[in-house]
Amino acid sequence: MRIEIRIAGFGGQGIIRTGLMTATAACVFEDKNAVQTQSYGPESRGGRCRSEVIISDEEIDYPKVERPDILIIMSQEAYNEYVDALKEGGLLLVDPDMVPNQRKDLNVKVYEVPATRIAEELGKKIVANVVMLGALTAITKIVDEEAMRKSILRNIPKGTEKLNLMAFERGLEYGKALLKMEG
Repeated sequence: MRIEIRIAGFGGQGIIRTGLMTATAACVFEDKNAVQTQSYGPESRGGRCRSEVIISDEEIDYPKVERPDILIIMSQEAYNEYVDALKEGGLLLVDPDMVPNQRKDLNVKVYEVPATRIAEELGKKIVANVVMLGALTAITKIVDEEAMRKSILRNIPKGTEKLNLMAFERGLEYGKALLKMEG
């Protein structure tokens, strides 16, 4: 099994940290191989950025994502740039509030997760990435829920544990509800 994931949005959304948490959950808290790479513009906030993660049961011989199996999109600009790279039949997790203009002609499974809105309900828009991680974990099961919780706790600033775990749980619930609606 080799799963390629691309997470994209803009600086300040925690895109890079989302990739780090995903890779950490897989390789530190589960017995999988993982590699994470990142790319971002010169701006610290507001510029385009992406994080890529490969998770595999076998050795990873090439660390770059070419055609992601899973695409997580947190901005319209990222959607416009990366949606065509998603493998046919792949999985797209998208924040509909941040990506209002979506194509209907894609041959992929789309899950709309209003991560930013859910994070705002929790009082801090900055945890939208962790909401999305919860949804990713529920929908894909690429890593165990507990492995992701441990990874989140390892990769967040001290004093934000309660908020981040609440964000993860809300995303997890939302993802499970989406799956339940599918029947």
